[in-house]
Amino acid sequence: MGEERRSMFVWMKNPFLHHEEKKNKKDGKLTVTNMPIASISSSSSSTATTTTTTSSCRLVVLEEVEDKRDNSMPSTEQLLKHPLALLATVPNGLALFSAGAIAGAAAKTVTAPLDRVKLLMQTQGLRAAEFGASRGIGFIEALMLIKEREGIKGYWKGNLPQVIRVIPYSAMQLFSYELYKKLFSKRDGELSVVGRLFAGACAGMTSTFVTYPLDVLRLRLAVEPGCRTMSQVALSMLREEGLASFYSGLGPSLIGIAPYIAVNFCIFDLVKKSLPEKYQKRPETSLATALLSATLATLMCYPLDTVRRQMQMKCCPYNSFFDAFPGIVERDGILGLYRGFLPNALKSLPNSSIRLTAFDTVKGLISVGQKELQSIIEKNQEKIVC
Repeated sequence: MGEERRSMFVWMKNPFLHHEEKKNKKDGKLTVTNMPIASISSSSSSTATTTTTTSSCRLVVLEEVEDKRDNSMPSTEQLLKHPLALLATVPNGLALFSAGAIAGAAAKTVTAPLDRVKLLMQTQGLRAAEFGASRGIGFIEALMLIKEREGIKGYWKGNLPQVIRVIPYSAMQLFSYELYKKLFSKRDGELSVVGRLFAGACAGMTSTFVTYPLDVLRLRLAVEPGCRTMSQVALSMLREEGLASFYSGLGPSLIGIAPYIAVNFCIFDLVKKSLPEKYQKRPETSLATALLSATLATLMCYPLDTVRRQMQMKCCPYNSFFDAFPGIVERDGILGLYRGFLPNALKSLPNSSIRLTAFDTVKGLISVGQKELQSIIEKNQEKIVC
């Protein structure tokens, strides 16, 4: 690039002139007034026209010159060579939201059979009282029962509404957690343990409230006899029980999910933060940390989930959480609150681990991609100036 063009870019990078150009931008041209003659060494006749006076000059630069700054953006060829930089061009929020959705759907589909077994074990006591069947049902017995009555497909019964629910649920939960962390952080950007707990609780309640009707539909499909579709179950509930039936057990659901997500996410963040930096970005670290946090959270909050599931049932005799909790203990004992814990643990641990690991990995890739994108832009800027 010649001396004339170099002078033009020196002019474009002048802070005072940059301030003036914003004021005088008009009709696709760039006009700068009261510019000292001494500040111009030369100009290009193909891109600019100058008018001088005894003490000042006016420089009119075509929009082409102004757009030179846009040439620093990476080309298609550069983005194809650096796919992570291409990922960085996607809006942050959209990338995180999509990562949460995909991770949640994959995790739920893989663990659907265990979830079906867990639901049968959780609600067996209530259904036994209605149909006069045996009160208890074990893990192996539940597995065999599903296969005998419904075949292999029975293990995935109710999975469609669950996947439909978990896509917005997982995406909203993980995405809103990032937003709530910013909301509860201090002025210096630091987030306390209490702040992390509140952020997790709010994220869990937000996602649960929005997707709760789909969760009720999934339960009805999974535990009630008969091969009905999701739409048939929904119409039946609406006709026989009213709109309120879609929110049966919402109270204990919110009470149960708030501490679960709070403990799960808080432990995950704190344990990772306490590790040496070289280990924090490894996928296996995220996986192990997610397993630990999910285990502790499940042990603490599982009884609330059992109460919630029984309140969602059509034959539920309980009017509130405070009726259901002592009622279950009286009928089934303390262990009744932990029925289905084994399949739930086998399901929730890989489920939570897959979700958090995938989400954490995507966050790391976005960060690396942003650095690559910035590096490409800086190199392009150097080429323009030189």
